[in-house]
Amino acid sequence: MIRRLQIVFLLGSAFGCALVGPVTAQTPAQAPPTTDAPGAQVQALPKGAVLPEGYVIGPEDVLSIIVWREKELSADVVVRPDGKISLPLLNDVQAVGYTPEQLAEVVEKAAVKYVLNSDATVIVKEIRSRKVFVLGEVARPGAFPLTTEMNVLQLIASVGGLLPFANESNIMVLRTENGSERRIRFNYKEVIQGKNLKQNILLQPGDTVLVR
Repeated sequence: MIRRLQIVFLLGSAFGCALVGPVTAQTPAQAPPTTDAPGAQVQALPKGAVLPEGYVIGPEDVLSIIVWREKELSADVVVRPDGKISLPLLNDVQAVGYTPEQLAEVVEKAAVKYVLNSDATVIVKEIRSRKVFVLGEVARPGAFPLTTEMNVLQLIASVGGLLPFANESNIMVLRTENGSERRIRFNYKEVIQGKNLKQNILLQPGDTVLVR
């Protein structure tokens, strides 16, 4: 009797394995990850600064020059005081006065001697050339970056406001236009009272706000 039970048990086990075996064999193996997915080979571009309307490159701006598939011609550069940048192989390239798109075309033309069908991109990483100046009776006089649109009142607020003895009704914005200095009067008292708001002008790079 014991021998018969052993034979039946062995036959049952073998039958069960036969049923399980095909199911396990039919389970598909996971495919290995592939690098051929769309976009896998796309070159990642660095994040750039938000550019104000009408922006052109100026001294001290930080640029990222990327020539597609040519690392030898690509670099992060700072625009020199003479208005030029230095790039590998291309040496000195004029940058000041150009938009990023225009400078990319200049780089592409200069790179033709080394690369066929060169494709360049210029990304502005930092804007350091656009500055305004505040002098006189304010909490923190000095030079300040003008990276976005800013009016006179906003600038005064950003430097900590006026000092107690400031002449609030006779603040001057000094601006150079066509080689000549222009003086624009700003009455702080009127503006904060909501009067004559047109004098609260948008500042331009190079403006000096004089508080006496």
